[in-house]
Amino acid sequence: MNASEDGPDARNLARLIALSDGIFAIAMTLLVLDIHVTGDLDTAGFHRMLHELLPHIGAYALSFAILAGFWRDHRRILQLAHRVEGLSLRLELAGLGAIALLPFPTTLLSEYASRPLAVALYAATVIVIDLLQLAVLHTLRRERRMSGAGAYGVAEARSSGDRDIVTDLTVTVAVFGATVPIVFASPRAALWTWLALIPIKFALGRRAHAHRRRDAH
Repeated sequence: MNASEDGPDARNLARLIALSDGIFAIAMTLLVLDIHVTGDLDTAGFHRMLHELLPHIGAYALSFAILAGFWRDHRRILQLAHRVEGLSLRLELAGLGAIALLPFPTTLLSEYASRPLAVALYAATVIVIDLLQLAVLHTLRRERRMSGAGAYGVAEARSSGDRDIVTDLTVTVAVFGATVPIVFASPRAALWTWLALIPIKFALGRRAHAHRRRDAH
């Protein structure tokens, strides 16, 4: 961030980061509301209730992990920004709106994981969030080039960070996008395909960490 700590750009960016952190926190908290157990159950009913909660716990874990990844990339995007205004701000707010919506398709997924439309709607929501984050990054990069902000070393580090974020977000779009046609043949197969993101994201995270360490020296 090139603006001084007391400048209007820095203050506005700090407010936007605070707003986005709050929306991510609320969305993550809302995910857990579908996990609840009724009282006064006998032993058989208690065991049956725990079994019925497994899809809810699975959907919660999936969405929490996805939101955590989006939050990480979102923070990195804003940290690379000089300012967020105009088109980039509108795209940013649209992305936050989509993030706040994710608990709804998560509930559909936990209740109707065998219904292709429910699984497809979940995948589509993740893809929309992803594409909006990519659009924000692209817009910020264009605005940064137009303003000519940043010294060479800073610009080089930002470019490296940009590439890591683009790769991370593009992989998510590719995996979820590839499963949309699979959903209508086998919703369960689509759900298992999403697990491929775990080792991929781990490898990408290690690479991005190595890039940040290199740029810091």
